[in-house]
Amino acid sequence: MRVSIFGESHGDLVGITLDGCPAGININMEEFNTDLSRRKSGKIGTTPRKELDQPEFVSGIYQDRTTGAPITILFRNQNTKSKDYRDFLQKPRPGHADFTSHQKFGGFNDHRGSGHFSGRLTLGLVAAGIIAKKIIFPVFVNAELIEAGGMKDIDQAVQYAIRKNDTIGGVIQCKAENVPVGLGEPFFDSVESVISHIIFSIPAIKGIEFGSGFQASEMLGSENNDSIINQEGKTETNNAGGINGGITNGNDIIFRVAVKPPSSTPKKQKTLNLETDQMEELEVKGRHDACIALRMPVIVEAVTAFVLADFMLQEQKAPRVFE
Repeated sequence: MRVSIFGESHGDLVGITLDGCPAGININMEEFNTDLSRRKSGKIGTTPRKELDQPEFVSGIYQDRTTGAPITILFRNQNTKSKDYRDFLQKPRPGHADFTSHQKFGGFNDHRGSGHFSGRLTLGLVAAGIIAKKIIFPVFVNAELIEAGGMKDIDQAVQYAIRKNDTIGGVIQCKAENVPVGLGEPFFDSVESVISHIIFSIPAIKGIEFGSGFQASEMLGSENNDSIINQEGKTETNNAGGINGGITNGNDIIFRVAVKPPSSTPKKQKTLNLETDQMEELEVKGRHDACIALRMPVIVEAVTAFVLADFMLQEQKAPRVFE
């Protein structure tokens, strides 16, 4: 399975092309609307920008079934306010891709709404994940925000950020259940490697750990090892996060990701004016998230399902009939 995303945040549309998907998968619009709505703004602490996020299937679907041909899905952009981004051409936002994208593409990049670097492009990832979730059933993937701004109480953390006129990050935990033994390869295509690769394609992700993660560095080997208790590979503990030697061991895959605070903070900052070569004050205005991590669990689920679907199809462990 191969995936490519395209479009810009304030362009006509964003979308995704998914190739290598098996034929015969039932495409149910209700299932799409459920996951796409989880990514939408609307909660306290998310951007006021509202989009319909209605998927348009332009290839690879016929009579509500996948055909085996590449699937292309489009999402039209309708609620844009590009003038909010003009100042960032001269005064790039600290922590953002404004400067690096300008340098890499010689100033020809579309800066509106952060262009191709916008989190809006994750819409396509969620769409691909919806199809992937059907391929991997009965494997079930679930992600949730377990911490924001260093607090376990998410609502309290968001209110704190709003009072401080600033932004916060968070920690998302993802679990994949009913995973078969034997997915993945040693070294470069280990399950950890491939999941990490696609996880870091999500804007604002700054770290990942599997199982006991960084805490393992403080443990004794006898404490960190997971005792095998049956022929199916089930273990007494799950410090390995469901993976040994890069290969799934039959236990739940468990990992956590760190999401940084959004760079577009309303708090005044200092940055370099690229025209005057002087440090100046920057005040970011417009519509931005105080905590983008609120909208990201479904994205983490989607890309994880995509990776597992790819591994399962390689091993021919995916079911042959898709409903």
